[in-house]
Amino acid sequence: MKKGKILIIDDEQELVTTLAERLNIRGYEAHGLSNFAGAFKFLNDVLDVVILDIGLQDTDGLEVLKRIKEINPSIQVIMLSGYGDDERINKSLQLGAFDYLIKPVEIEDLISKIETAKQKKEKSK
Repeated sequence: MKKGKILIIDDEQELVTTLAERLNIRGYEAHGLSNFAGAFKFLNDVLDVVILDIGLQDTDGLEVLKRIKEINPSIQVIMLSGYGDDERINKSLQLGAFDYLIKPVEIEDLISKIETAKQKKEKSK
């Protein structure tokens, strides 16, 4: 049985591929996208956590966060930032993001946040 269903949205394709592979190896069902356009088919599914880049090239990560929360408020979103943009990070938390990480991401830190986010999702049911 899989540990949880994860969607990664980041415009850095190499990062998306690497994170998805590492999470799949650790027992998660992880899918990765390099833009938001393909995310809709996953958002109506039973996702536990979305890992979302705050600085997407094709659209604003904060707008994507708002859309995710409109579609399915129970999905927990962990924001990624390539730089410590405190204003945008704080705004993402105000909009309902679970937490954030600064790139480059340590896989163990990410897994810890995923597990805590999944627990929060379970409690909110």
